[in-house]
Amino acid sequence: MNEILDGVIGFVQGVDPVLRTIVAGLAIFLETSLLVGLVVPGDTVVIVASTAIASPVEYWWLVAVVIAGSLGGQSVGFAIGRWFGPRIRASRLGRRIGGENWGRAERFVARRGGIAVFASRFLPVFHALTPVTVGMSPMPYRRFMTWTVPACLVWAFAYASIGWAAAGTYEELSDRIHGAGYVFVGIIAAFLVLAWLLKILLGRLSARHMHDAADADPQAPEGGSSR
Repeated sequence: MNEILDGVIGFVQGVDPVLRTIVAGLAIFLETSLLVGLVVPGDTVVIVASTAIASPVEYWWLVAVVIAGSLGGQSVGFAIGRWFGPRIRASRLGRRIGGENWGRAERFVARRGGIAVFASRFLPVFHALTPVTVGMSPMPYRRFMTWTVPACLVWAFAYASIGWAAAGTYEELSDRIHGAGYVFVGIIAAFLVLAWLLKILLGRLSARHMHDAADADPQAPEGGSSR
């Protein structure tokens, strides 16, 4: 295991720090805009890039670029929804996403407002659909950013930190413990499981809120609220 990790980490570290930081930021930008987040694993790219961090300066640059990429992608998604929302939804890609997913995103935003924007950054499918959906709603861009900025900050620090911490722990132990590679894998796996459980919890809470709201007011509109 140590030999395999040495090769993988060594390969990533061999990539120019500026290039891998730009690639991570671009991956997050694409993940949160143009609905590419449905297929681009931006979180994986960031974790891989963070395992090659060699100094605090590289860490802060990666965090900054990932935050910028995420906010840029969210803003582009919002703009697409504001200007082209109905046409995007009616397009071939929009139809492939499915009316059910669009409807869930609309109800999520309508019922939960800004909280939906924050939570969606951590939810599969929603993180790609919510910016576009909010753009189609009356919610102003300033309010959208008020909720999405802290979500992007939390996300960027979490994913950049875990890769750096796991790689640093491995490098400290690899010369003394033959199974240090398993420690690295365990740290990453524990984080991903925790993130997965958090996504499930947020998803269930969101579904419960939407269901309760629909039962309380079945005639309420399914989109447009900015509360």
